[in-house]
Amino acid sequence: MGHTLTEKIVLAHADVDQVAPGDVVMLRCDVVLTNDISGPMAIATLARMGVERVFDPGRVVVVPDHFVPAKDVRSAELQKRLKDWADGQGVAFYGQGRGGIEHAVLVEDGWVLPGTVVAGGDSHTCTLGALGAFGTGLGSTDIAACLAYGHFWQVVPGTIQVELTGALGAFASGKDVIFEVLDQIGVAGGTGQVLEFVGEGAHRLTIDERLAVANMAVEAGSENGLFPADDTTAAYLAGRARSTWVAGASDPDAAIAKRISIDLDHLGPLVARPWSPGNIAALDDVIGTPVDQVYIGNCSNGTMTDLRQAASILDGRKVHPRTRALVVPATQKVYAEALTEGLIDVFVAAGVMVSTPTCGACFGGSNGILAEGEIAVATTNRNFRGRMGAGSSRIYLANAHVAAAAAVAGELVDPSTVVEVVSG
Repeated sequence: MGHTLTEKIVLAHADVDQVAPGDVVMLRCDVVLTNDISGPMAIATLARMGVERVFDPGRVVVVPDHFVPAKDVRSAELQKRLKDWADGQGVAFYGQGRGGIEHAVLVEDGWVLPGTVVAGGDSHTCTLGALGAFGTGLGSTDIAACLAYGHFWQVVPGTIQVELTGALGAFASGKDVIFEVLDQIGVAGGTGQVLEFVGEGAHRLTIDERLAVANMAVEAGSENGLFPADDTTAAYLAGRARSTWVAGASDPDAAIAKRISIDLDHLGPLVARPWSPGNIAALDDVIGTPVDQVYIGNCSNGTMTDLRQAASILDGRKVHPRTRALVVPATQKVYAEALTEGLIDVFVAAGVMVSTPTCGACFGGSNGILAEGEIAVATTNRNFRGRMGAGSSRIYLANAHVAAAAAVAGELVDPSTVVEVVSG
């Protein structure tokens, strides 16, 4: 019997001759990623272990992004501790104003390659599967072990294949693809599995759209959201990949745990209602919901694609008086490109607040906290109770088109309606 792509990656990174779902193996890391939340805890664990040096400085990347810029003395101390440690170890460090949100930074700077294993101290490391890597989130203790020894224990996951056909239509995006997956299998439907996206529809998705899809694989309980590398991947990595790589794919006779299919031709905008990413509804079902805050950004939807989508709605329009809007580019490079294209001008003219790259409000840290009873539309990945602030606040997750339209209308609306009404 053949192997899935994930099993092939495992076999290439573990000292075993055969694997099957449920096996426990020791995986070697190509890259270890940590941030300003998981990093300081991992550093403290290393000290208790008596480990003075990381296993390989060239394979460790540190990206502070959660409390950037520092909101108080405590978070500033975390940033300082992390920078001092990174400087002492000689590892890659993306300081404030030089990087952005960790997963987006690793992708755009060529750290993530097809067939590699990336261990990250953040649950959304699954995002990196967009480029055909096995990216998985680990706790700080496991990250400490990766920093010390360069490997970690991993239960070999099974594979759920998601076949995509057709092409995305107007106002639909990668966000809606993963929403549809969540609607079909639920928030625990991918536990112990990898979501592998295949088919002509998958090949048509851009890297930005793939990042949006892969990012929320963990919301289904999955280990990774995997897109086998193709010509689109190769074009993206040309000139940025840090080493050579080889594309891979699942064998036709590999054991697949489950198969589902999505016809992109018939996929319209979806939303995740409070208080679960799996509480999926058609946009039509929530139209008219008043909105206090719109948040466009985050590791799932802060790419140039998302900013262009938002700008296409906001151009020549104003944010509604009862609504405030924030746009957060995922990285400094995205920010700079948005400046060059004039997108920042569009946002400022519309009355949008534009932030430096940060995780900020997404996890309730800073830069956009919600008050009691407030309603937000966000392109982020989680809408748990109290996630972005007060426990009684409510978050609707949506794509950038829908979020921007809500900012203009002051309520959830069909984006095409906003464009028609304002431009006609």
